[in-house]
Amino acid sequence: MGSGKTTVGPLVAARLGWRFVDVDDVIEAEAGVPITEIFVRHGEAVFREQEQATIARLVEDEGLVLALGGGAIEMAATRDSLLSTPGTILVHLEVELATTLARCSGTEQTRPILADQANLASRYERRLPLYRRAHVSITVDELTPDQVAEAILRAARLG
Repeated sequence: MGSGKTTVGPLVAARLGWRFVDVDDVIEAEAGVPITEIFVRHGEAVFREQEQATIARLVEDEGLVLALGGGAIEMAATRDSLLSTPGTILVHLEVELATTLARCSGTEQTRPILADQANLASRYERRLPLYRRAHVSITVDELTPDQVAEAILRAARLG
């Protein structure tokens, strides 16, 4: 959240001539309801199962840049798939929690976790070591979206 994946992902995809897909958008389209509603009705565990199945299906496609939700990496099956599927490069856009809060200010209605900052900090600390297992990790706090896209392409040797 707030790392810039929704902004940078389309830039990378365009430079490669690939398609950009936000996994959350696919899940919402298939479920017919917003993700927040899936959480309310069925809980996080059900959402994570849907997310894992969606990612497993999409990761098989070629010429695709995927944006993942922040918790996707916590599922071992998802993480393993992203790290071991041939031709897949997992990129971590590392951002300080303070940057996340600044960038996401005003979106608390669509991101309820922002209202619970203690829980947000705990999630950030729990997930950071998992994110850092990515093939490529780029610190993005001070970079423009174009600079991040270029750094991804260079690091992944795609540009």
